[in-house]
Amino acid sequence: MKRLLSVLLAAGLLFGPVAVAGAQDGQGPVENDAAETEAAATAEDPAAEVAEEGHAETPHYPLEHPEELDWTFAGPFGHWDLAQLQRGLKVYTEACSVCHSMNLVSMRSLADLGYSEEQVQAFAAQYQVQDGPDASGEMFERPGTPSDRFPAPFPNPEAAAAANNGAVPPDFSLLAKARAVERGFPTFVFDIFTQYQEAGVDYIHALLTGYEDEAPAGIEIQPGTYYNPHYIAGPALAMPPPLSDDQIEYTDGAPQTVDQYARDVAAFMMWAAEPHLVERKATGFVVMIFLVIFAVMMFLVKRRVWANTPH
Repeated sequence: MKRLLSVLLAAGLLFGPVAVAGAQDGQGPVENDAAETEAAATAEDPAAEVAEEGHAETPHYPLEHPEELDWTFAGPFGHWDLAQLQRGLKVYTEACSVCHSMNLVSMRSLADLGYSEEQVQAFAAQYQVQDGPDASGEMFERPGTPSDRFPAPFPNPEAAAAANNGAVPPDFSLLAKARAVERGFPTFVFDIFTQYQEAGVDYIHALLTGYEDEAPAGIEIQPGTYYNPHYIAGPALAMPPPLSDDQIEYTDGAPQTVDQYARDVAAFMMWAAEPHLVERKATGFVVMIFLVIFAVMMFLVKRRVWANTPH
């Protein structure tokens, strides 16, 4: 066996340089011929050249990444700004609820925004909610109650699509947690330590404030759509700019600008998607402190119990 291995090793040392020299002198034409054939095919075929150019110029959406903003609920010690959430509710009811629903949010939860029970009841009574059937088997409408959820603006998705050029407006209940732009490596690694969880609200704010009047040269958009480089699914979307300056009146002196409207409604949508966010962070902080203290105590107990035990 050792003799066989010696023979194979000697043969490799003998013929290896010969094979390399042959390849350099043109005796190994397989790779070179394949490369030349591919280059010739590309040069002779204009369609292949156009395809390669189109592949190289494939855009990636969004065209512009959202800016990372400061939010009161960010970080391990974040808290809700109740005044901002109330303004966000006002923006939603006056500008967004015409098209977008919040099917998973109960109106009684508005008490967490600082409203009294009477105010919540008065707010719910503004809506007409379908109920029933009654004793005769017919559906009927009644004033809303705090136990009802926000009523949808359309009876079904088909009606919503028919009223919006074939596009169904997304539900706002979980949108702030469901829509976000991937931050890529290594940013998402740093997010683990900074506890960055505001990608959704940053994206919503960027989308609402990122509309542009005209698309730049080289970008074609479909008729009836509106160019927005912050849109995550394409260069344009079917929703027209929903906000404008001085569109909604604030009574607390906050700026009545598109930027402020977008911040407020994005914060409100974050609260709707995770209303117990602040409580979760507070509980997690207490748990981490407990685990650290418990680990130190267990280490001291271990040293105390096994201190006089020979190893």
